[in-house]
Amino acid sequence: MKLKKNIAISETGFIFDPTTGDSFTLNPTGLELLGMLRHEKSFDEISSAFTTKYDVDATSFERYYVDFLATLKMMQLVEDNE
Repeated sequence: MKLKKNIAISETGFIFDPTTGDSFTLNPTGLELLGMLRHEKSFDEISSAFTTKYDVDATSFERYYVDFLATLKMMQLVEDNE
């Protein structure tokens, strides 16, 4: 899954989809995760970074990660890699 290229993301976590006109706001942690996705980091790289930096175990992080990706997909901010 890749973040759509036309999505605009500000440094403060404001996201704008020019295709739909929708906008969203992320907290700093969500913004950090989205940045890693934008730079096409692997799940293992992202998981390692988050479990090292934050007080979260790998199993819990994986659940949060899957939920986050599902939300991005629901908001039509990502496209499937095919």
